[in-house]
Amino acid sequence: MKTTAVVIFLTTLNLNLMAQQDSLRHEVLIETSMGNIRVQLYNETPRHRDNFLRLVRSGYYDGNLFHRVIQNFMIQTGDSTTRHAASGAEVGAWSPAYELPAEICFPQLFHKRGALAAAREGDDVNPERRSSASQFYIVYGQRFTEQMLDRVQQRLDSATAGRVVLTPQLRRVYSEQGGTPHLDGQYTVFGEVVEGMDVVKQIQWVETDGRDRPLLDVRIVRATVLR
Repeated sequence: MKTTAVVIFLTTLNLNLMAQQDSLRHEVLIETSMGNIRVQLYNETPRHRDNFLRLVRSGYYDGNLFHRVIQNFMIQTGDSTTRHAASGAEVGAWSPAYELPAEICFPQLFHKRGALAAAREGDDVNPERRSSASQFYIVYGQRFTEQMLDRVQQRLDSATAGRVVLTPQLRRVYSEQGGTPHLDGQYTVFGEVVEGMDVVKQIQWVETDGRDRPLLDVRIVRATVLR
């Protein structure tokens, strides 16, 4: 009887520990030249999560520029050659020589304001929608009216053959919080900003050149895994 009770207790303890591990969401602090951004990574996208954590721990992102910034849309980084890029040089074409299989979990994970997502090559050369090894973007976007969302849905119908539908719940988020719904179901969203959206807002408003590179460099000073 006592042995059975101990086995049951240990089994329950192990199950509880596994549940805690499954529910833990890793967090990364991205210190930029304009302030700090803290992001939380989703367990629903394990390959992207683990790849991002590995790159952060290796120091890959330290010194990278936000090389592509578009107002009311997003901020993008992850080209490590930008550490030493000359002012005004064309940047943003490099990432490590591998790609990640898409982990698109729509409609659970979508492009709300603050979403962290993987950049990728276009559908014409990348129909499987594989993700860049290192380049990612953080969504700022805008708020949408119902009429605007109707137009976005038409665009999604064309891009995804009708497979991506903005549910009433998603439409509410996009109208109240904002985001970039036209990207839904086509890029892997693997995390979200939990602190520092004011910094994202500041970065996406900086002045840029014709290739969307900020005129004054905005840089990741250091990225650190918090947990």
